[in-house]
Amino acid sequence: MTDSFLARGKRKKLVEELRRKGITDEDVLRAINKVPRHDFMDPAFLNHAYIDKAFPISSGQTISQPYTVAVQTQLLQVKKRDKILEIGTGSGYQAAVLAEMGAKVYSIERHIDVYNDVLKRFEKLGIRVHCKCGDGTLGWDQYSPFDKIIVTAGSPLVPETLKKQLAVNGRMVVPVGSMSSQVLKVLTKTAENEYEIEEIPSFVFVPLVGREGWQK
Repeated sequence: MTDSFLARGKRKKLVEELRRKGITDEDVLRAINKVPRHDFMDPAFLNHAYIDKAFPISSGQTISQPYTVAVQTQLLQVKKRDKILEIGTGSGYQAAVLAEMGAKVYSIERHIDVYNDVLKRFEKLGIRVHCKCGDGTLGWDQYSPFDKIIVTAGSPLVPETLKKQLAVNGRMVVPVGSMSSQVLKVLTKTAENEYEIEEIPSFVFVPLVGREGWQK
């Protein structure tokens, strides 16, 4: 789908709404204003693309609410050339926002159908993200340590493997809680096996399934 004048106008209004809701990182807002969210959804849903709500995609997954994407990205404190591991590629929208901010993104998706779809989407849109299909709770040891790690599904705990793959002085943002409600935990790795943790309440994500997440 082309990035029409209508879509750009809707995106500008979305950014203004996110700013009113407390998003202050101008780099995050610029990236959200630049990345056409409608490219990550079925073309029939243009009218839904810039509403600040999550929206279903395939395999029982969702494209996250723009506010949630903005909050998690702001909490990561993304810098250009950061090496970022994303757990849960989904539609690819979050990864595209990170790439737009100049990060080098590595993303893992568990569902093969979702993975195949997002590979085609990234190729079509010219978005450079390193992707693989697998258990995201086990991270991507080959490319660790990572400056930042973002988890886009709710976990019962912070996966220990991901903590080990985070660089010292790195940050990880992960939703932790029950299947129905989570808090965002922001971990800053101050030394090997030492972390400072901040919590932001009241978020809802799809479950993080895997060896160190919810079991199926």
